[in-house]
Amino acid sequence: MDVKRLFVDFHVIQTVPPSCVNRDDTGSPKTATYGGVTRARVSSQAWKHAMREYFKLSWAEEDLAVRSRRIIQELAEEIKRKSGMDSPEALEVSEKALQDLGFVIQEGEGEESKEERTTKSGKGKKKQGKNNAEDKLKTLFFISRAQISALADAIIKGYTKSEDLVDVLNEHPNFEIALFGRMAASNHALKCDAASQVAHSISTHEVHTEFDYFTALDDLSTEENLGAGHLGIVEFNSSTMYRYATINVRELERQQIGEVDRVVRSFAEAFIYSMPTGRQNPFANRTVPDAVYITIREDQPVNFCGAFEEAINSSNGYSKPSILRLVEYANKSYQNFVEAPKYEMGTGEDLEGLCVSKPMKKNLDLLEEYVRDLLNNTEAAK
Repeated sequence: MDVKRLFVDFHVIQTVPPSCVNRDDTGSPKTATYGGVTRARVSSQAWKHAMREYFKLSWAEEDLAVRSRRIIQELAEEIKRKSGMDSPEALEVSEKALQDLGFVIQEGEGEESKEERTTKSGKGKKKQGKNNAEDKLKTLFFISRAQISALADAIIKGYTKSEDLVDVLNEHPNFEIALFGRMAASNHALKCDAASQVAHSISTHEVHTEFDYFTALDDLSTEENLGAGHLGIVEFNSSTMYRYATINVRELERQQIGEVDRVVRSFAEAFIYSMPTGRQNPFANRTVPDAVYITIREDQPVNFCGAFEEAINSSNGYSKPSILRLVEYANKSYQNFVEAPKYEMGTGEDLEGLCVSKPMKKNLDLLEEYVRDLLNNTEAAK
């Protein structure tokens, strides 16, 4: 049967000790008001960055992507390596190609102006001045290592038309870009829809920000100058969080990234095991989930955050009540609004009302196998 829709949902209950995983502009732990009370919050951006760092453990560098304003320099280095072109000329052709693609170049900052930093040879080559100021893209751009390499090859061969360069980039899809999407306001042909969504994680209960007043001693202070060498205050909280993410498997397949089953597994592993690194050294807050519930659905993705709209009130811990609330809410959703998932799997205690708990590695193997079989069966039906 040709299944037109295929989604993998991830529901995670995870307890985090005193920490400041994700800060706002004032240094305070991020929060949100939900259900009329203040909740701890970790932004989706923070967790997606942590996931991309986790990808580095299981993917080769050439399979990964970078998000940067320094694409001019990365592309120039690749051109220089492949062609033997000198640095000034490589920078010049790199900058021109990116301008042809529609990117706005922001002049490097320094004491000298661009005109003063640039000298012209007979071929019009640019040379960096003594302050080594770099021109950068005005906005961040998400590009894979393979796309940088392919773009360098095209430039060396003399490709100059914008549509040709766009084709070169689009002919080398990347799993990270396919998962998280790419915005390119300067050239909509480079835009890529995200095949995954990651929700802001919120605590299942009310939280109150606390303050750690700390001192740092000066190891070399004299007896005449005893006392702290530094005083400070750090804000923190602790919470049991509900975390949710989903993957549109058909969108991943449409973008022709290859190894869709491996990508889904890699996303699952990164989402489950990664942790944003905000103030990680002073708090050592790295934990693993208390419970993970994974579903494969053929109708629509379903976020179960409504289970916690009424904040859990407990004097004996939040983890178990949160898991039981999730189980109850999921079953009610299946009874009243959506079909039960095609496949479901879980890891952790107190999930008996939904599924049989298995070790996480076993569930990751099953997830990869299920996705592979579903995609192969669809292909065989065509």
